[in-house]
Amino acid sequence: MFLSLDGTFFVQLINFAIFFAILNVVFLRPVQRAIAKRREYIDSLSTDYDRAQAEANALRSQAEAIHAEARRDADRALAEARANASNESAGIAAETNARVAKIVEDAHAQVDRELQEVRVREEQLASELASSIVGKVLTEPAR
Repeated sequence: MFLSLDGTFFVQLINFAIFFAILNVVFLRPVQRAIAKRREYIDSLSTDYDRAQAEANALRSQAEAIHAEARRDADRALAEARANASNESAGIAAETNARVAKIVEDAHAQVDRELQEVRVREEQLASELASSIVGKVLTEPAR
């Protein structure tokens, strides 16, 4: 008498089918819809995250490219400024060397003129000096 098929078995079977139908309408379908909505929401968040991550990587790459371009521009500008400074300093050095050479040339010319003047008057100055010395020696009282 463990399992007998009588009228209660079929009633219980019909009762179970009705309960399962009600359970399906009241609980299982709403839960499945909620799970589907939740899965859809999570998938959309995952998609948004992946898109944002890709956009961030693209922006990071773009920023690195801009940074590299700015660095190249700065290096070019610095090299150009160094070249200009070098050219300017070479020009200043050349100008200064020319002025120094002119001053030295003028000084040599003046020394040559003064030397010529002294050589022209050399005998006259020597005789004046000799006269002056002789005059002093002769006018001094003997000791």
